[in-house]
Amino acid sequence: MSARNRELFGLIPASLLVTAGFTAVFVERHDLLSDASLTVGLIFLGLCLAAHFVIRFTLPYADPYLFPLAALLACFGLVMIYRIDQDLAREQAQWFVVGLLLFAGTIVAFRDPSVLERYRYVIAAGGLLLLVLPRVPGIGAQVNGAYLGIKLGPISFQPAEFAKIAIVVFLASYLRDTRQVLVQGARRVMGVTIPPLKHFGPLLVVWGVAMLLLFVIRDIGSSLMFFGAFLALLYVATNRLSFVVIGLLLFALGAWGVTHIVGHVEDRIDAWRDPFDPVLYNRLTGGSYQLAQSLFAQADGGLLGRGFGQAILTNGILPAPHTDLIYAVIVNELGLVGACGVLVTYLLIVERGLKTAMIARDSFSKLLASGLAAVFALQVFVIVGGVTRVIPLTGVTLPFISYGGSSILANFVLLALLLIVSNKARQPL
Repeated sequence: MSARNRELFGLIPASLLVTAGFTAVFVERHDLLSDASLTVGLIFLGLCLAAHFVIRFTLPYADPYLFPLAALLACFGLVMIYRIDQDLAREQAQWFVVGLLLFAGTIVAFRDPSVLERYRYVIAAGGLLLLVLPRVPGIGAQVNGAYLGIKLGPISFQPAEFAKIAIVVFLASYLRDTRQVLVQGARRVMGVTIPPLKHFGPLLVVWGVAMLLLFVIRDIGSSLMFFGAFLALLYVATNRLSFVVIGLLLFALGAWGVTHIVGHVEDRIDAWRDPFDPVLYNRLTGGSYQLAQSLFAQADGGLLGRGFGQAILTNGILPAPHTDLIYAVIVNELGLVGACGVLVTYLLIVERGLKTAMIARDSFSKLLASGLAAVFALQVFVIVGGVTRVIPLTGVTLPFISYGGSSILANFVLLALLLIVSNKARQPL
């Protein structure tokens, strides 16, 4: 069976899942079966088929599993959001359609990934501009102490979702040109490899931007995601673990310093360290109520969950269940088994992205695919780690599942770029 036919058949389970999910919601709410669930499933299948044919005719050799896996997550997200709030689900469905259009447009516009390499500085400048927009008066919006979104009339979105892709493109292009110099010109000091400052300077600027980002937008998760992608690319490019260790130490030092300057970040750290402290739990702002309720919900789900549609979401018992804490809802209703299924799906996407990097023939494609897979994996880790108290809770969205138009659009662009790289890597010589 050809790659495109495997992709086509891979879309069938996603469509069946969205049909079964909406059927379960109708039965749980109205105790009846409805033809509407079948209609939703057919519409979803039609939209995915349209995107599939774009891939079939433009990227015939692309990875056959990436798009079906993303479609599976997207349909699961639609069902979960519809179960939480019908109006939000309709908006998410609209963003899903726009995301597919942007996905197709990205494939058509950048069929050859080398086009991105030629405009790396323009892309980097655009990414940095997107990062500072949330602090522009009249445009930026503060949510829970962090500056993550901008609002233009009725439309609001988080520009950091697109900035992460721009930064990865720039780093992949820059490291392609300088990776040999970073290794060959390095010196050993007390057993530690120190790269030449002349070529390592621009990368130190990236570290400075990450620290500035942490200070300006006051969000640990976004800073960790950006800097983590930078370190992953640096390791892939140079194969020097010492560079990564130095980077982690610098980030830890900067994060420690910012924590003592920015009160919002310090509140997040305190809530993470002791979420069940009565003082923190009952604090009106900057407390641990959100994290503690998330942990209670996950513990209540157990191994197999309470059952679909059985989570208690009303009256603020579980704050922000459609965005920050949607993973807690999944664990509560589907249990550890269902949550592991979701995480395995994410893991498969990351695995396909890294495999694409391994088989890519040119350095830029290898680094680009590695960076995109790394930043995707880090985003999942940051939100799931925050909800499960592995790291402090942040406002990063769960890709393809959480409610949010900017997240859906940016991740469809990321998916399109991975498919473009995989098509170039797999096509016959």
